[in-house]
Amino acid sequence: MLKGLMNLKRAEHISDEQLMIRIGDGDRTAYKMLVDRHLRIFLAFAARVIQDRAEAEDIMQEAFIRVWKYAANWNPERGARFVTWFYRVVMNLSIDVKRKRKPTIELDEAFEIKANGPEPDESLSDKQMAAGLAAALEHLPQRQKIAITLCYFQGLGNREAAEILEITTGAIESLLVRGRKRMAELLKGQRKEFLKETMK
Repeated sequence: MLKGLMNLKRAEHISDEQLMIRIGDGDRTAYKMLVDRHLRIFLAFAARVIQDRAEAEDIMQEAFIRVWKYAANWNPERGARFVTWFYRVVMNLSIDVKRKRKPTIELDEAFEIKANGPEPDESLSDKQMAAGLAAALEHLPQRQKIAITLCYFQGLGNREAAEILEITTGAIESLLVRGRKRMAELLKGQRKEFLKETMK
């Protein structure tokens, strides 16, 4: 038991980049550690981009297959961060999936969600806000949507988001400003208070 806890503690100090090197050597334990470390947050990212949990799970399966295949070519001397590279992988896979289908969420429909059973008004209101926000995001140009998702929902800084999108910090700030403005227009008169809290 104690040995297991010590191994776990040591594992927490192994960087993603070190894990990639080990994976490149065929280390399946390192691969499992990397999956366990990042699956939840990247699944949430993919699900928000494509608005479909099942498809997001398929995307993550493919993304981690690419990790296994690419690890042998990982070069730590390039100074690349695993997280930045992996965000690009998941982002590009998600965009490819979206290109194959049309948006299915309409803004007006999103605010007409009906409760399945007797729920407090606040709970229903929260669901409506979340659905309305998801629908509004779907109506943004792709890069604006990705920028807002990275910065507001994934909690990344502008610089890191700019690296993922391979643009300048000035460009990411411009995307955020335009995206917030467009979302405010889409949600105007429906959930103004939500934007005030979320888009500060």
